[in-house]
Amino acid sequence: MLIGAALIPGYTTGSASRQCLGPRCGPAGTVRWRRPLSGSWIAAGGVVGTVPVSGQAFVAAGPQVAAIGYGLTVRGFDVRTGHPLWTAALAGFPAGASIVSVRSWDQVVTVGIGFPAAGAGGTARDEVVLAAPSGQRIRAYPAASYGGAVAADARRTVVVGSTSVTGYDNRSGRPAWSRATGRLPQAWRTDGGYLYVTVAAGGYLGPAPVTAVRRISLATGGERLIRPPGGSFAGSLSAAFDGVLLFSGPAGLSAYSEATGGRLWYRAGAVPESEDPARPALYVTRGGGMAGLNPRTGALITRASIPGSSGVYGVRNGVALGLDQGAFGDAWGYNIGQRRVVWTTPSLPWPHYFVDLSGIGGSAAPGNGTILLAACAGLGGPAAAGSGQVCLKPELVAINR
Repeated sequence: MLIGAALIPGYTTGSASRQCLGPRCGPAGTVRWRRPLSGSWIAAGGVVGTVPVSGQAFVAAGPQVAAIGYGLTVRGFDVRTGHPLWTAALAGFPAGASIVSVRSWDQVVTVGIGFPAAGAGGTARDEVVLAAPSGQRIRAYPAASYGGAVAADARRTVVVGSTSVTGYDNRSGRPAWSRATGRLPQAWRTDGGYLYVTVAAGGYLGPAPVTAVRRISLATGGERLIRPPGGSFAGSLSAAFDGVLLFSGPAGLSAYSEATGGRLWYRAGAVPESEDPARPALYVTRGGGMAGLNPRTGALITRASIPGSSGVYGVRNGVALGLDQGAFGDAWGYNIGQRRVVWTTPSLPWPHYFVDLSGIGGSAAPGNGTILLAACAGLGGPAAAGSGQVCLKPELVAINR
């Protein structure tokens, strides 16, 4: 979701927004709430920001709960008010296990746990399902290292595993349906109630071309195989958005119909960066600039020149999230079409942006109006590892998007 490294032309600090205290959370850029985080954290320069001393932290905001997980502990907060709801310690995993993803859905939170694979080397992964209101553990299902929950609610959880996609009944823990995807892990993306899984002889890490895509209904498990007319797709699956499959290669970006596999358009030198479901628009970088495209036709919607180097992230309704790094960090919204900053926050020292490479969760998931960042409200001395300073007051911050 990182849109290059960009210095926004004409960037000036706007009016600082105030913390949301009323029943409604206010306009874009409002700091909705801040909550202290437990554990040991550091604050470092550059794009690092406020991070745990060891391992990584993962966040997601859903309809009811904003969740953060690191180590083997997950904390849930009311997404609107920030009221702490629960803390869940995830036990029963081998030594060396840690959280590798957090995703928040309607009525449930799913947490990926990575751990050393027994007797085979490499890593394994389980997907733990927690009740959103209470944090109570409901089930745990096997998953692929590059997989996990791709859809979930109180009734059912759909999990991408190493050799299959399975829809589990949360009440019984049994599969309601399962679809084989081959002996090697494949690339996948979700869009519009469907999961798209590649068919490539060497899996997603191999050099073999993608010769087909499995289109699997997240509700029923119904499957259809989509084959491109030319025999293979050009490049690697990088996104599925608004009825379009996007494949990236060294030469550029190719778009194919999710329904037929026919190629819709091609853009030389383009790299997909963010999807804006509110428009809809696909944002790509090309050379020194960024362009918003109609995902179905490839036609140009808007263009912005981005010549420099400041952190700019996922776009929603034409406004990109920007972060100023360091001790005086701000978050701000940059309207790409108008080429100006339209909101800023109060200072968020040492802000950190959480990335979920699947596009499902993270700091600013495409379908969600909440931004979650870590910030450091108080510094101590140098960190023992020699990188950054000890953070005495780590915080989770929720911002209206």
